[in-house]
Amino acid sequence: MRSGRCALAALVVAASCARDERAWFRECAAERGLAWTHVRSHEQRYWFPEIMGGGVGLLDVDGDGQMDVYLVQSGDLAAPDPGETGRLFRNTGGRFVDVTASAGGADPGYGMGCACGDADEDGDTDLYVTKVGPNSLWRNDGGVLHDVTAGAGVGEPSWSTSAAWLDDDADGDLDLYVANYVRWSSATEIQCRSPEGGQDYCSPKSYDAPLRDVLYRNEGGGRFRDVSEEAGLWTAFGNGLGVVPGDFDDDGRLDVFVANDLMPNQLWMNRGDGTFVDRALLAGCAVNRDGAAEAGMGTAAIDIEDDGDLDLFVTHLRDETNTLWRNRGGNFQDSTPALGLGAPSLPFTGFGTGFFDFDRDGLLDVLVANGAVTRNRVAYEPGDPYAEPMLLFRGLRAEDGASRYEEVLPRGGTTAPLTVNGRGAAFGDLDGDGDIDAVVVDNGGPVRLLENVAAPGRRWVGLSVLERSGRLALGARVWIECGGRRYHRTVESASSYCASNDPRVFCGLGDGPADASVGVEVHWVGGEVERFGPLAPGSLHVVRRGEGSRAGG
Repeated sequence: MRSGRCALAALVVAASCARDERAWFRECAAERGLAWTHVRSHEQRYWFPEIMGGGVGLLDVDGDGQMDVYLVQSGDLAAPDPGETGRLFRNTGGRFVDVTASAGGADPGYGMGCACGDADEDGDTDLYVTKVGPNSLWRNDGGVLHDVTAGAGVGEPSWSTSAAWLDDDADGDLDLYVANYVRWSSATEIQCRSPEGGQDYCSPKSYDAPLRDVLYRNEGGGRFRDVSEEAGLWTAFGNGLGVVPGDFDDDGRLDVFVANDLMPNQLWMNRGDGTFVDRALLAGCAVNRDGAAEAGMGTAAIDIEDDGDLDLFVTHLRDETNTLWRNRGGNFQDSTPALGLGAPSLPFTGFGTGFFDFDRDGLLDVLVANGAVTRNRVAYEPGDPYAEPMLLFRGLRAEDGASRYEEVLPRGGTTAPLTVNGRGAAFGDLDGDGDIDAVVVDNGGPVRLLENVAAPGRRWVGLSVLERSGRLALGARVWIECGGRRYHRTVESASSYCASNDPRVFCGLGDGPADASVGVEVHWVGGEVERFGPLAPGSLHVVRRGEGSRAGG
């Protein structure tokens, strides 16, 4: 049955792909100095964590306005090498230099992912690293990272994956949500076999040991308190891999969506009194259109139709489609087949993903980094049974306003398809030209830097959206108006898989009037609304809470 589905998928792909032979991205990691290789083990033991790392974060560590890159290292669970740690690469104008020795961040332990945010409201972006426990918090002091985990109280000892900074109680500082995966230890590891009979990696169902997630509330003074039980998170277990906050019911409060692996997803709705309730099943995003729980990996919360609410996207295991749920007033509808995102994804296992306007036409496109967790039936890369090509989809808009997507060829948007065992993928402007580039971690291979070359002549506007304290206003929603069109974007870093993205907002303006200015309306966490502008296209602008004109919320 599954082989028939894959054959059908191949026919649909051949009929629907956009035959655009011009590349959207150019791979240039080594050329730009981003020389780093992920280590999953020294000896392949088929221990479950080997196949799940590693992560990547984009953050401006030194405050020079350029996104630096932090790469999360895994290493070897049985024989740790003290030299195999996380590495910080400083951006020096589009080129990267490893500054870990002087700037810190050499995080030990078996790393998974990271989350970047200003935890202490001092204007510097701090770094949280998730691992096969315990996790670490690195405080940024003027461009130098210091491990402050013990004093902060955020050293979650479980196997954690994705994490997100958010102001869930709207008190002006950032709290921390951490997704946990599977209760695992080398002493209880089991052996699994592939359909062909050889040893292979197990699935989370083989362990039957899901975990609860963790919420740390910011108490100020660099201290956090675990409020998971009192906040209601102990009412559910899951194999959590992807996390993204967002105001999914438009009430001014931040909720949290968690993509679970082979278990129903969770949609933690914020009640406004410090507690959450899981509404995923009632809201329609716990399972797919057939009522099946899928192997959720990476996730994104985006507004694909610019209608003012946040839709949800989750990447999945091969023989499952990636899934997009459209938000209809707080209720979600699995619209994957109608949008064209399903069939091309069937042969692959998706992890890191991002919805960004790569070609600056005003519509969100989507890139998915694929990589298998069990041996592929088809060899996409000689010598690596887990490597797979990436997928890139162009966003389209019909005359009636309906959105749909078509795959871009060459596959993945590079001149020659880039075949990797993709895991974490982070997105942002890494060279200061106003378009979105990507960094993709190859599980057991070299990191890849995808320079955006899709639309050098199209107009754009960039926004650094700040709270009064000067920290980036994670969770704020932004309406951008230009030339008679309105675009809806969010200020968010936590999405994809085990990754942290550039939190600045970049919006393509297409081929509209050259003299058209930009108006901005920001919906801040808590419900306050302000307007800014007119702003000039082609530049990155700072908009700060309290400095705009008040509008009705």
